[in-house]
Amino acid sequence: MRGKRVRARVVDPDVSRLFSPITVRGLTLPNRAWVSPMCQYSASDGVPNDWHLVHLGQFAAGGAGLVMTEATAVTSEGRISPQDTGIWTDAQAEAWRRIVGFVHGQGTAIGMQLAHAGRKASTRRPWEGTGSVPPEDGGWESVGPSATAFGEYATPRTLTTDEVSALPQAFATAAEKAQDVGFDVLELHFAHGYLVHQFLSPLSNSRTDRYGGDFEGRTRLALEIADAVRATTPLPLFARLSATDWTDGGWTVDESVRLAKLLAERGIDLIDTSSGGNTPHPDIPVGPGYQVPFAERIRTEAGLPTGAVGMITNPQQAEDIVAGGEADAVFLARALLRDPHWPLRAANALGAEVRWPNQYARAKSWH
Repeated sequence: MRGKRVRARVVDPDVSRLFSPITVRGLTLPNRAWVSPMCQYSASDGVPNDWHLVHLGQFAAGGAGLVMTEATAVTSEGRISPQDTGIWTDAQAEAWRRIVGFVHGQGTAIGMQLAHAGRKASTRRPWEGTGSVPPEDGGWESVGPSATAFGEYATPRTLTTDEVSALPQAFATAAEKAQDVGFDVLELHFAHGYLVHQFLSPLSNSRTDRYGGDFEGRTRLALEIADAVRATTPLPLFARLSATDWTDGGWTVDESVRLAKLLAERGIDLIDTSSGGNTPHPDIPVGPGYQVPFAERIRTEAGLPTGAVGMITNPQQAEDIVAGGEADAVFLARALLRDPHWPLRAANALGAEVRWPNQYARAKSWH
């Protein structure tokens, strides 16, 4: 049964829009400055550890309205690197429970991004070089919609039709585990050149079965995953999309708008709007807020709430994005790595109120 679509709504508009609450499918988040998923490449056998507790916990103490985990694999072979986190075993789920409990203890919501890396799996951690990790070094054979490699990575094995048909259940099982642990939000990772994005884009999908070919075929897996996860959980459900491949012949913004409408019909509550990742060296005009127009277009044309990402660093910049109706929230990444308490500082700069941890209350005055 498909979940009922519930749009995000402003609860109290008489404050900074960035620091006004927003309710998504019954979950009220205190502000719209959210933590973007950021891979840490620091787990063992998919199990998060003290690094993840401190990494995510600092953002909860720092005033973020929603803390998102890194891309968390729904199967062992779905990890980006051998050191990525997972949610396919009970041991992994139990390790996440401690982190969820700490974040909740700060009065903050936490979400999990569910992912499968596809042909970009079994790769080296960024600080250990580039390329694929071979099986003899702890890696594995990657898989994808077609036997087309990403740049210098190993050529993936083409998934059979039956294997593709089984993927929605893997996402649904992971979603059930995440819900049982206590996560408040789930996000489906359909972006950045990972498995589902590989199916969406003609540049990486040359299949001739029902999961390839035209728009309907290439989007079938994404929609089946959305259906399976929504049937499993009533939690708010986001989807991260790469709005464009930035490459001729690839996935386009028009297709993203079209897909967003279909995802909305299946109970997706918000589109976390990014771009790129499916070709090694696209020509991207990077600059402050360069991806915000994609969030605005999907929000306007698909009628679905969106989150904006990409070089959002300044409090006024973030405020203007939300207040101007370009997006309903901003996902922050590198700005938070530089300053985990960015939301506390931003609230002060914008004249807004935000919850401070009792232990930090003595620093609330900026004079």
